[in-house]
Amino acid sequence: MIDYEAEYNNRARVPEHPAIIAGWARDAGAYRAGRPHRAIAYGPSPRMAYDLFPAAGAGPVALFIHGGYWQALDKSFFSHMAAGANARGLDCAIAGYDLCPDVPLAAIIDEIRAAALHLWRETGRPVLPFGHSAGGHLAAMLLATNWRALAPAAPTDLCPAGLAISGLFDLVPLVATSVNARLGLDDAEAARLSPHHLRPNADTRLVAAVGGAESAEYRRQSRLIAASWAAQGAGTRYLEIPAANHFTVIAGLAEPRSALTEALLALAAP
Repeated sequence: MIDYEAEYNNRARVPEHPAIIAGWARDAGAYRAGRPHRAIAYGPSPRMAYDLFPAAGAGPVALFIHGGYWQALDKSFFSHMAAGANARGLDCAIAGYDLCPDVPLAAIIDEIRAAALHLWRETGRPVLPFGHSAGGHLAAMLLATNWRALAPAAPTDLCPAGLAISGLFDLVPLVATSVNARLGLDDAEAARLSPHHLRPNADTRLVAAVGGAESAEYRRQSRLIAASWAAQGAGTRYLEIPAANHFTVIAGLAEPRSALTEALLALAAP
């Protein structure tokens, strides 16, 4: 029997996580201090905002969505996740959103959809979502969104491709874990909000990346979405970052040349 509590308890699996998270805050603050950017509200809540770091690019605008099991952290920890994209000419936004239990998970999904729509309206360009952990789940949800149902003038391929890092694509295993204490999901709602159970938009491309030192369940989740969406016609790729754990796996996004930045640039190409 799989011990889901152990498989999904990333903080217990990586005891040094407090120092890594403190490093995120430090590096993010330094990047904000040294890089021109704009804070843009996309909704009424203080957390419903994104920081836009321009790079004079002409392609899609990358949209980073942070993790924290939909219940922790905020965009201020992740400004440096724009560094690799910016260095390679991609404009990049770092999104915030409300957290559980203040709002339900379904509302967070709606907020991130609103953020993508706002960014499209702001720039007139496609949006390339990339996210980590819970943000990987949210990035995938954008790739299965009916944009015309939300905004009749929106392009059907508003988010044509995405990079989901250490994402959660089948939420049902979380229902019996302590993660669910603040989410309040039952099996039916968990399945309804799982990208694995959704149909990706036509011609969608997805890279599902995960750390080689992550739990078997996290690696299974990324293989699952790559296989299930490929079976529905999406162009998918499974990418494993050697020796990376759940917290170190995103380090490459701050570098101009890394496996993750290269994956993002490939997805940005037509």
